[in-house]
Amino acid sequence: MPIAPRERLIVALDLPSVESAEAMVARLGDAVSFYKIGYRLAYAGGLGYAQELTGAGKQVFLDLKLHDIGNTVAEGVKSIARLGATFLTVHAYPQTMQAAVEARAGGLRILGVTVLTSYDDNDLKAAGYDTPVKALVARRAEQARMLGVDGLVCSPEEAANVRAIVGAGMALVTPGIRPSGAEAGDQKRIMTPAAAIAAGADYLVVGRPVIAAPEPRAAAEAIVYEIAQQAGKET
Repeated sequence: MPIAPRERLIVALDLPSVESAEAMVARLGDAVSFYKIGYRLAYAGGLGYAQELTGAGKQVFLDLKLHDIGNTVAEGVKSIARLGATFLTVHAYPQTMQAAVEARAGGLRILGVTVLTSYDDNDLKAAGYDTPVKALVARRAEQARMLGVDGLVCSPEEAANVRAIVGAGMALVTPGIRPSGAEAGDQKRIMTPAAAIAAGADYLVVGRPVIAAPEPRAAAEAIVYEIAQQAGKET
């Protein structure tokens, strides 16, 4: 089924407290229907807030990047499934992905994180990998497909190649989205919303360009408009 343009934008609530997140969600109103909760907010009461969001009809992406022994991952996934979230991230290591897939329930969809968008080839080399980013992303994408993972988180720069590997059945979620003129910040592999959709992304994760904007709602609506324009070109 086609995804509505508004549902393709996931706004990252990278904020210090539930109160600040509530204020931002109120400012965004019906301009945004999908939110990401990562470490910062999750560790400040954000898991309980995730239930409030889902209860209010919003979709939630819990970006917790689970990675541990299989049993620990599985039990964590079972607990998270009770929150009503749509997406949960795990690091795309085969044992971790397999444990998460086997434990998912209640409509929770597992996303494998291939290589963080703040990493480049030099960062991987420093971490002990002898494989460039593009090759490692491709290998993890193929492993995820074979294991039945629901989708992948990848840089928009890798989206086209990953789509060719996994086909149309897996969701591709791309952080590192920066509207034209926005600062890159700590992201190294970035793309505009239209370019990411054209490359094969299903969902775009946007944080600072929305939540740090003088008018967050207007910033979100501009991104949704750009998504809709690009999607219209492809139909």
